[in-house]
Amino acid sequence: MISLIPSWAHHYDEFWSTLRKRNLWFIKLRFGAAVMLASAVLSAEFLLNLKLTAIQETALYTITFSILAYNVLLVYIRQFVKCSAEAFNPIHISLIQMSLDLLVLQLLCYYTGGIESPLFMLFVFHVIIGSLILPGRIVYTFVTATIAAFTLVIYLEYAGILTHHGISGLLSAPLYNNNAFIVLHLSMFAFVLIMCVVITNRIANELYRMEQELFDSLDKLKSAEAEKQKYIMGVVHEIKTPLSALQSYLDIILEKYLGPLDEKVEEKLSRSRVRSQEAISLIDDILKISKIKLMDELNLEKISIVDLISMLTDRQSVNFHKKVISLSINNLRSNDGMIEGDRLLLEIAFSNLINNAIKYTGYNGKIDIDISDTKNDLTITVSDSGVGIPQEELNKIFNDFYRASNIKHKEYYGTGLGLSIVKQIITRHKGEVSVTSPSKLKTASNPGTAVTVILPLAV
Repeated sequence: MISLIPSWAHHYDEFWSTLRKRNLWFIKLRFGAAVMLASAVLSAEFLLNLKLTAIQETALYTITFSILAYNVLLVYIRQFVKCSAEAFNPIHISLIQMSLDLLVLQLLCYYTGGIESPLFMLFVFHVIIGSLILPGRIVYTFVTATIAAFTLVIYLEYAGILTHHGISGLLSAPLYNNNAFIVLHLSMFAFVLIMCVVITNRIANELYRMEQELFDSLDKLKSAEAEKQKYIMGVVHEIKTPLSALQSYLDIILEKYLGPLDEKVEEKLSRSRVRSQEAISLIDDILKISKIKLMDELNLEKISIVDLISMLTDRQSVNFHKKVISLSINNLRSNDGMIEGDRLLLEIAFSNLINNAIKYTGYNGKIDIDISDTKNDLTITVSDSGVGIPQEELNKIFNDFYRASNIKHKEYYGTGLGLSIVKQIITRHKGEVSVTSPSKLKTASNPGTAVTVILPLAV
């Protein structure tokens, strides 16, 4: 297989996406060209007073049908093409398209007058397109072959070896046997094609070079970001150690292993215990974010969302019972489709959502987890009967360290990073997450909150 892909683009998704879009655009354009060609043949005599011979009409209709036929074949082949430098890929499709188009254009020019044909300027259009997609050596080969083939056909017509198929009514006198016209016409034709390739290819190469430099810069930034995150994780983890030790000492004192406590002292120590827990939660969230940013690639596997949610709620059963919270998991799916994702990250995301629902729901409250699906997506909604979120703050709730104003001064410890982590994880899985308040479980005293996650189903 001929390798036509620059090394820097082998793993560059945007490069492959652009090639696929261009191939599809040219396929659509070719359908339009076939329709226009058929229309031109039909209307030539009636609108332009041009006369086509039976041979010309047959040839032009055959060419039109051929364009449609190979275009349909390209549409079919395109769906099996892989975006891989080692395999048959979109740039090979571009190579095939340009080869077929230039061959068809040669035939069109021949059957519409050769050197007299008004269609020869379409060669310029094709070489410009080719220069933007294909490597320079390939485009120069195409241009050389095109000029040589066009010149050969014109010479064979001039020498009487090939029949000249002029369009009656287009010119007052034939020019295919005019030496001066042929030389000037061919010279200008070759000059324009070559200059178009030189200029366009240089512009394309410059763009590719700049793209490669940008790609290299992004790699360096990713490496720097990874080092920064590792440093943060190391420092933060070291901070967590003395805090955990402090919490252990506070637990010993609050459990009164060292003797009875004065009521005021116990209250102060309890608050210190809560604050130290907030600090540890903040550290844990920062460590989670750092891990997410360090994971350039997801460890993808097929996951049953029902099993995942059941496992996470089982882990939290003590907390559900402690606050006497009624939990309902409603499987509303029409089939048993699975999602494809990184199990560890999805556990972190949904664990955060369930923890939040428990934290902000009061005693004897309710939490519903609804799981539904469409043809392509899976929707998971976690609704609670908790304190809710003010309407004017819903658009800020995914910001780092943001906490709603109605909980800041209450006994709800937290860092404001939970939903930010959820959004990062779901976005990396090509999903969406949104929050609404009030929820379907709202009560007279509490509006409740509903967090909805939409993830694509595994193919």
